[in-house]
Amino acid sequence: MAKKGENIYKRKDGRWEGRYIKTRSTSGRIIYGSVYGRRYAEVKEKLIRVKAKRLESSEPLNLYYGSFADWLQYWATTQVKNKVKATTYSNYYRLIKKHILPLLGNYPLTKLQTKDIQNFIYVLQKDLTAGSIKNVFNIVKKSLNDAKRQAYISDNPCDFVELPKMRKKEVCALTIRQQKRLEIIAFQEKGCSPVILSLYSGMRIGEISGLKWSDIDFENELIYVKRTISRVLDESSQESKTKLIEGSPKSRYSLRQIPLAYNLKSYLLEKSKKAVSEYVIGNGRGLVEPRTVTNHFKKNLEAADLDNVKFHILRHTFATRCIEKGIDIASLSKILGHQSVKMTLDTYTDSLMETRRIAMSTIDTMFHESL
Repeated sequence: MAKKGENIYKRKDGRWEGRYIKTRSTSGRIIYGSVYGRRYAEVKEKLIRVKAKRLESSEPLNLYYGSFADWLQYWATTQVKNKVKATTYSNYYRLIKKHILPLLGNYPLTKLQTKDIQNFIYVLQKDLTAGSIKNVFNIVKKSLNDAKRQAYISDNPCDFVELPKMRKKEVCALTIRQQKRLEIIAFQEKGCSPVILSLYSGMRIGEISGLKWSDIDFENELIYVKRTISRVLDESSQESKTKLIEGSPKSRYSLRQIPLAYNLKSYLLEKSKKAVSEYVIGNGRGLVEPRTVTNHFKKNLEAADLDNVKFHILRHTFATRCIEKGIDIASLSKILGHQSVKMTLDTYTDSLMETRRIAMSTIDTMFHESL
């Protein structure tokens, strides 16, 4: 059976056949070409190469008869895949397959209009948030910008599309009481707890999964964040399976050094004596992936009688506690691995309100002194 939008079929003789639009007759009838192979992945690769060569050799506008789905596949595999991280490409692939192809894939590339994209946005609004819609729309717009750059279309139909307004996402953190309840459960674990590590370092879940004992400099009291573990789509699989990859952190700012405080240092030193893996959160077979950490975290929450929240709330809780204790934003921004201090300020603006009140009270003491 062919996969939707790919035009790849299993033949009766056991081989796989991939079809592509070769040309059109004078009456406009599509004439297909085919590639063959013993394996699905082999045919898919051949088909991508054939389509890429045809796109590169086509004359602008007039000879491109492919669908938007054809263009997206070519664009993603040739223009995107080699320029972005595997996790970013995997996210693109997921959004294209889930949201874009079902609604826009069958449109001829040269026939896509602004009204089609606008209707597409209206449909997405039924199920997605404004932020998620923007992510999907950006993929469509970027792909069409490249099509315009290569003269396959004269204008980008996304240019005048209106998106739903973004609402500021409220950052949630555990209260001190909730944090203490969770810590009681986490401290009972025999190995190093990812919960404790996140609450007292602010590291992301993928960074915690990828942290090795060799990344911790106990002598100079530093944690070096060098890698992150992610699960991405395995394109070589016919069943849309995923695979685990080890890569660099989220951005170049995420490659950082985190000061190792005294109590966390003592905790980690004690756990290192009983370590069974080179990874801090590890087992006898190696690292513990983020998905497993998440599942274990849910059990921690249940044991602590807390609401089912995402692991990322621990990072927000760390940042909130830092602000409450008066740590300056520039330092916090570096510890969190944010791109800029502005990003930290924008994210934790509500948490900073109490700090601002204290600052205003301090200034206010001068009021009567000046009378």
